[in-house]
Amino acid sequence: MNVTEYMQTLGQQARQASRAISRAAPGDKVNALLAMASAIDSSRTELAAANQQDLQNGRDKGLEPAMIDRLALTPAGIDTMIESLHQVAGLADPVGEITDMSYRPSGIQVGKMRVPLGVVGIIYESRPNVTIEAASLCLKSGNACILRGGSEAIHSNKALAKCIQQGLEQVGLPKHAVQVVETTDRAAVGELITMQDYVDVIIPRGGKGLIERISRDAKVLVIKHLDGICHVYIDDQADIEKAVKVAFNAKCHRYGTCNTMETLLVHQGIAATVLPQLAEKYQKEKVELRGCEATRQILTDATPATEQDWATEYLAPVLSVKIVEDMNEAIDHITRFSSAHTESIITENHTRAMKFVREVDSSSVMINASTRFADGFEYGLGAEIGISTDKIHARGPVGLEGLTSQKYIVLGDGHIRQ
Repeated sequence: MNVTEYMQTLGQQARQASRAISRAAPGDKVNALLAMASAIDSSRTELAAANQQDLQNGRDKGLEPAMIDRLALTPAGIDTMIESLHQVAGLADPVGEITDMSYRPSGIQVGKMRVPLGVVGIIYESRPNVTIEAASLCLKSGNACILRGGSEAIHSNKALAKCIQQGLEQVGLPKHAVQVVETTDRAAVGELITMQDYVDVIIPRGGKGLIERISRDAKVLVIKHLDGICHVYIDDQADIEKAVKVAFNAKCHRYGTCNTMETLLVHQGIAATVLPQLAEKYQKEKVELRGCEATRQILTDATPATEQDWATEYLAPVLSVKIVEDMNEAIDHITRFSSAHTESIITENHTRAMKFVREVDSSSVMINASTRFADGFEYGLGAEIGISTDKIHARGPVGLEGLTSQKYIVLGDGHIRQ
């Protein structure tokens, strides 16, 4: 069977399974999620062996450390996947929820009901945990899904797929509700994003090149973000201790994530106080600082920042630093260079904080908090399918509600239009 035929078969199976999943009882979906968690827990040895195979292949191919970090499936990572499944199982089921009911002058009642999207195609790189996040959220929201992970994680994803399908079958739900693409042929992606008869929406998670390609070539609706150029602005009315703690965490908690700070903006009135303290902490973590001219007058070891640095998602221990005249200049800089993912202001001035959250047009805007909180798990969504920087349908971390749509429902009692 060639790639086209293989993907068409997956699409047909997904479409058929989506009908069963869309009408599945909430309890059956919960039991399936819990069964998946049990299957993962009892398959730790197999999962670890599969992941080690992927890690070794990745090292042999010379993958970057950030990519290896994303690929690793540690015992703690397995615990997190199990916890995520339990948390999603405990969330309210959105399917069938009716809201906004109101009477019209004609006597009819009009409202909205939340419904599944149908079949969701998810394309992602490295992280095996995305397989579980995607499967759990799609199942809970009544969708079937086709998961195409990166070739570097193929063995891990196949092992996880067995646990997922075991959980589905255990409660009598169709195993094809979650399918992992088992070919590493890149042509599979091209097929998936053009199967309009079988796929309702595509969600890409990966590098900028992958998402640009999918956005350009897809014939199916895409929910996406291109990159995560996130900013932290330290205001001159910031609490220094808070500022240092947040700015350090936003950069150094993890480097290879889309919600990691890539540019630090500092008010000129506080720069000479806060930057040396941060530089000392960054130096211990071997973070390379690239600064504007004013920054380099304070941090003489910083390398000059170029125009390209302000527009770069490093995903590495590299940080751009710019001193600004005031908050307005910080907002102007964010407006020009941000990818509309996540921005944070550190200040004790309530008026400025409110101005920042009103005027900064990103999917997440924070006050006195690390950008690393910008994900579905931390937002109480249980897990996330991705971050959307689009302005329609879903924006920010895409959880259960983002994987559903709404339809109008009308209630009458023999009403006719006059």
